[in-house]
Amino acid sequence: MPVTGNADEKVKEMLSDPTTVFGLRGPNHKPTFGNSILERIIVTHASVDSKAEEPLKKEGRVICELIVTEDMLNGGGNVHGGCSALLIDVCSTLALLAYQERKKPDSVNVSQSLNIVYHSPATIGEKLRIVNTTMTVGARAMSARTEIWNATQHRLVASGVHIKMQPSVAKL
Repeated sequence: MPVTGNADEKVKEMLSDPTTVFGLRGPNHKPTFGNSILERIIVTHASVDSKAEEPLKKEGRVICELIVTEDMLNGGGNVHGGCSALLIDVCSTLALLAYQERKKPDSVNVSQSLNIVYHSPATIGEKLRIVNTTMTVGARAMSARTEIWNATQHRLVASGVHIKMQPSVAKL
């Protein structure tokens, strides 16, 4: 499935495999938390557009899809809150990467905070649409918002704001 949107084709290609973006492939890679979920994320759209609220500013937008499987569920049979947090963390980062690619980033960023609101459940077999939009991108800190939609039931599952920053230099 081709990735739609106005992002450069190289950016679309990079974003199309989240496991590669996050260094989760290769001969020396060991399985890590959420690996099996990340492998199933499909990026369907990547763009950088003018902000509706402030046309002189730009925003990155990445849309992902994923089918809910058993490894994503809690004991009640719904998507686990930790899984929602993983999806918000990873997918919002993709939107930040799409935006930053315009400026060719040369640094690694880490999560500073993740604020999540849970709205409704999603269960096995349902399709999730994960809509991610950058909010701010500064020299040291950046933020993005995410909405996880249950595309099968047409309702919002969770929303979140992710703030990332450049890590401080380690003190010896």
